[in-house]
Amino acid sequence: MQISLATNSQEWDSFLNAQAYSPFLQSWTMGEVYQDIGEEPIRLEIREGNELVGICQAIVVHARRGKHLAVPYGPVVSESGIRNPNLSTKLIEKLMEISHKHNCSFFRISPFLQPNIIKYKEAKPSPLHLLAEHVWYLPLVTSNHWLPDSGFRIPISKPRTSEDILKEMRGNHRNLIRRADREGVEVIASQNPKGDIEEFFRLYDETRKRHHFVPYPNNFIRAQVKRFSERNECTLYLAKYNNEVIAASVHMHMGGETSYHHGASTHKYPKVPASYALQWKAIRDALDRGDSIFSFWGISPEGVRKHPFAGVRTFKTGFGGELLEIQHCFDIPVSRKYYLTRAFETWRKWRRGF
Repeated sequence: MQISLATNSQEWDSFLNAQAYSPFLQSWTMGEVYQDIGEEPIRLEIREGNELVGICQAIVVHARRGKHLAVPYGPVVSESGIRNPNLSTKLIEKLMEISHKHNCSFFRISPFLQPNIIKYKEAKPSPLHLLAEHVWYLPLVTSNHWLPDSGFRIPISKPRTSEDILKEMRGNHRNLIRRADREGVEVIASQNPKGDIEEFFRLYDETRKRHHFVPYPNNFIRAQVKRFSERNECTLYLAKYNNEVIAASVHMHMGGETSYHHGASTHKYPKVPASYALQWKAIRDALDRGDSIFSFWGISPEGVRKHPFAGVRTFKTGFGGELLEIQHCFDIPVSRKYYLTRAFETWRKWRRGF
């Protein structure tokens, strides 16, 4: 098994799209997004002979609390790669080498559907989460390959219909979708996402102030929409009422998966259910593309009220679907400086209450 820096973007994304799950955060394009905002992606390819059996994209994070490497929802490894007993040791050695080279004090890994892929006795549960670890998703085909007992293989199955999904929704959601249609809410997919993203930011700022959450930086979202739109892997939806944009969302779609990644709305018309119509449009478009998974991204754990995703849990789960619980991310220390970061993050976790 050999691990080296990747140079072939087409081979990288072809491998990712062929897997039973294709987290867009591990795509080559996502690395370009990070480059656009001044952060460095490290793309590693894992080979057995000439066969590509895995990929691992890490990001050099320049945080005030401590410079480190972050591996978001990775690595992604094929079944044959997982069976290689040297995988964990080789990958840790490579990430350790890169961390030293970039003066990082630790690296943080958040695997998606391969929780036991990295085994290391010095690994420590991270004080804070890196990404959503309670993911709500809607299977769009009759077989659900995100279930653990499926082996995460893509099975032969048939598409579900919009009528099937409507029937499984919470009754209130069905009613609000129909009411939005009666009240004249129009949802469109932007044909000029680079320009229309400013409409999203106008609503995003209002949403942030209303719900008191820490937003993604505008330059990050702008770069994400620009880069993925160029590959037809991102849709900016705009919901209009009385010719005014009152809700918007950014959806990523690649490898047969659609992800609801950013959303925003105004409180000017609180009784107009534009956000419900917007998600319903995105779900139907995913069905038309032949996607197998629609991910609503993160929700709060059940019963936890003080959580950044607590406010959207009811909204997302009402569309029907399943809960995917992802292994908590873990840290591997590289230098003693890590323990200063760990102490600070432990304090921050205590302050936040989750």
